[in-house]
Amino acid sequence: MTDDSRDRSSGRGVPGVLLMTYGSPVSLHRDDVAAYLTAVRGGRAPDEELVDEFTRRYTVIGGSPLIPITRTQAAVVERELGWPVAVGMRFSEPSIAAGLGELRDRGVTEVAAIILSPQFSPLLMRGYAAAIGEARADDASLPAARVAGAWHTEAAFVDGIGKRVAGALASVPRDERPHVLMTAHSLPRRVAEQEPDYLEQLRWTATAVAHRAGLRTDDWTFCWQSAGHEPGEWMKPDFADLMPGIAARGRRRVLVVPVQFLADHLETLYDVDVGAREQAEAAGVAFDRIPSLNADPDLATALAHVARATLAP
Repeated sequence: MTDDSRDRSSGRGVPGVLLMTYGSPVSLHRDDVAAYLTAVRGGRAPDEELVDEFTRRYTVIGGSPLIPITRTQAAVVERELGWPVAVGMRFSEPSIAAGLGELRDRGVTEVAAIILSPQFSPLLMRGYAAAIGEARADDASLPAARVAGAWHTEAAFVDGIGKRVAGALASVPRDERPHVLMTAHSLPRRVAEQEPDYLEQLRWTATAVAHRAGLRTDDWTFCWQSAGHEPGEWMKPDFADLMPGIAARGRRRVLVVPVQFLADHLETLYDVDVGAREQAEAAGVAFDRIPSLNADPDLATALAHVARATLAP
């Protein structure tokens, strides 16, 4: 552990970290899934068909492990950093307000609030800062927080994913090497057109990971996954749509590498491991995915560096 805690007698703030992400339903009960989807949709109730489909998906994966994994990530970062670290979910418990309350109760007076997405979009992620502002407006005793911006260039983060890609490739004979699909969560095209910097961050990450893993240009493709259920055009190409073309070019294996997701959750355990696998195998393509970073030490190193930089004078 590196002890970067500040001297409480010096008059400077006592630092802590809040790790923030989306959250997940409380249980596999249909009503809990509906409540979660309503929160994600800004209070708009989903239709019955959508609730049924997401209840089915969560049931298939046995429920999302996102919250327990995020708690483990917090514990690993706390050991790495030497500061109190708590978690806050945007759309479920434990809420962002609850996470700030935990840090307050542990003596923290200033918080590095880190969104667990390395790429940052002011439009897509403004809700996190808004949730912090609302929590502090409701309870003035909660500590002040600074929200970290993009941190996709953190070397330890890129290295962590790159090592997983290289490891997966090393176990396969060269003449059977998979085509690598670097994926990010799809966006409505109308939203993507307003966020060119965010798109560039995603593509930069994919390119950096490919370089770290020693991939040639024709060994990999940047693409999208997990398109939503809202009307309108979503970003293309979707990774599942690429499978027949990959097979037609004589490649018989694919390796999916999410460059945005840091923990296992619905979008990896169902959208990739179930949905994309089925489409790959239907096209005659063998399928694999790198393990998520979850509580990897490289991720803890990256997050500790982001926290220090966020609260630096």
